[in-house]
Amino acid sequence: MPDTTTSNLATIEREVESRSASLKKELGLRDLVLTQVVFVFGTVWVGFAATLGRSQMAFWLIAIATFYLPLAAVVIYLNRLAPLEGGLYQWAKVGFGDCLAFLVAWNFWIFGILVMSGISLIIKKNIAYAIGPRADWMHENKWMTTLVCVVLMTSLVAASRRGLALGKWVQNFGGAMLIITVATLILMPFITASRGTLANYHPISLSLPEITTHNLNVCSKLAVGALSGFEYIAILAGECRAPARNITRSVLISAPIIALMFILGTASVLAFVSPDKVDLIAPIPQVLSLGFGSFGWVSTLISLTIFGVAARQIALMSIYFAGNTRLPMVAGWDNLLPGWFAKLHQKYRTPVNSILFVGATTLVFSLAPLIGVKEAEAFQFQDNAASIFYALIYMVLFAIPIIAMKRFGAKAPWWLKAAAVVGFLMSVVGAFFTVFPIIDVQSRFLFAAKIIMVVIIANAIGAAIYVIDKRRAR
Repeated sequence: MPDTTTSNLATIEREVESRSASLKKELGLRDLVLTQVVFVFGTVWVGFAATLGRSQMAFWLIAIATFYLPLAAVVIYLNRLAPLEGGLYQWAKVGFGDCLAFLVAWNFWIFGILVMSGISLIIKKNIAYAIGPRADWMHENKWMTTLVCVVLMTSLVAASRRGLALGKWVQNFGGAMLIITVATLILMPFITASRGTLANYHPISLSLPEITTHNLNVCSKLAVGALSGFEYIAILAGECRAPARNITRSVLISAPIIALMFILGTASVLAFVSPDKVDLIAPIPQVLSLGFGSFGWVSTLISLTIFGVAARQIALMSIYFAGNTRLPMVAGWDNLLPGWFAKLHQKYRTPVNSILFVGATTLVFSLAPLIGVKEAEAFQFQDNAASIFYALIYMVLFAIPIIAMKRFGAKAPWWLKAAAVVGFLMSVVGAFFTVFPIIDVQSRFLFAAKIIMVVIIANAIGAAIYVIDKRRAR
């Protein structure tokens, strides 16, 4: 008698591959490496890490050991077994069935919406720092934020209809600009030190970490927030060339590059800004404007570099948008959502209805949190709420090697199970600390209550959609 779990995986693979056959294979290894760098290296995280002071490197290493390496190991292993369009959604479906897979995709989708809704704030801050003191009025101007949100989403929807043939060049350009910007950030202390204007720079500081609630909170964010994202690219497996090989290679190439960028980038931030003065929305533009503000004509070039950070954010938004529009598409393939979401553009073969729906929803989520609070608190809410959705997703991802590998027709090696257990525990810690802000807010109780209610209501809506659609299908 054949193994039913193995045949179930084979059936899903055949169905997904037949559906994916109509998608264009636009992404090669170079595209995937640059996409990994753009996606994983979030510019805000060097600001979060800088609040740890000289202990930042120790906490980065803790986060790498307890989350970054386990995540890379699990993603590489599962992607080799099942390189399918939809990524973690498909893996959860094989491991735990349709219901949990739908909720994983739902939480993934809400997470992407929340992250994209905060990117508009980051881009506006970058523009203000690039222009200089003349644009100080922009930092807390909500009308300017609204304009940036509307222009970004309109442009992104229009570009996404063309598909990854255009989107990959946006992502590649953003990746190249990000690498140039971070290289400038890392070199900046050496340049200013040569002029005798910098006395406090410690690029490699192994100070023992001070274990406080704040530091553990930030460390959990560095793990589940900063060092996350390798699994996201697997959503686009059906649009990659040789996905089993190239996605794995892209993780192996990009992982050490990203780790060095985070550690050395944080050291540069601390060379110019004290931990309590860091702009958590736009730390890199803040530091570049401070470090090179007195360099005459060079400061003009730095303004262009800061615009490069904005280019990275646009590229990041393009990646999130691509993934967020594919999740409803594959759910439509499985009849977990109406087939309307799976309709493809006749020429470009992109999910046009899903693109319009995600664009409109993201715009609403971008503007709603700004009502009644300062932008820093709105950004912290969006970021923390996104982190708890991501932590829940990671609990499912790490649970697969621990308890569900038989459904893949494979046995997880002991080292993979050990890595998955460590990653699962860090995901739980990350979820716990999301309700505690690291900045001053109007009400810490209200802040926590809003995040908890958003998670409960969102998952209740997701479960209701699943039940209603299953009844409709029957």
